[in-house]
Amino acid sequence: MLTKRQKVEGFLFLAGFILCVPAANWLIGHVGTTCVPDGPCLFPVAPGIMAPSGVVMIGLALVLRDLVQRRLGVSFAAIGILIGAAISALFAPLALVVASATAFLLSEIADLIVFTPLQRRGLVLAVFVSSIVGLVVDSLLFLYLAFGSLDFLAGQILGKAWMVVIALPFVHLIRRHDNALGLEVA
Repeated sequence: MLTKRQKVEGFLFLAGFILCVPAANWLIGHVGTTCVPDGPCLFPVAPGIMAPSGVVMIGLALVLRDLVQRRLGVSFAAIGILIGAAISALFAPLALVVASATAFLLSEIADLIVFTPLQRRGLVLAVFVSSIVGLVVDSLLFLYLAFGSLDFLAGQILGKAWMVVIALPFVHLIRRHDNALGLEVA
């Protein structure tokens, strides 16, 4: 049974997760150190490696989806995937929405499939491995569907991976807190 605190945390994670895709779609068209005509706005993720600016939000989305599942269960994670994909349509051109929603839906399903069996073996490991799988799937599909090119693949993967790595200490603290309270996963 979930405590009130777990429910509140879960719904905060869910709200953040759902908002990541529209935020990513908005960023990709408006924020970057350079914007390609009829293409994405880019920023550097490493020396000489550029990525569409939305990658930071998608890296965060992969982690938040795992936390939604941990707090609220797989049903809420699945509903969040569908809502996030649908809301995406409000913030970007149709071609970008189709690419983004398709990549988001399939990468989050891949993340869910990997995370689910691993989460009982270790939260940090499960979040890391499932997020890496999800970000590779998302990067390949999004770039190909949105731009017909994998030119920014290294930047996509690296940018999302940075966000996952930055989030891992927070995930570790959540796991420690849950263990100290004897909380079970949803």
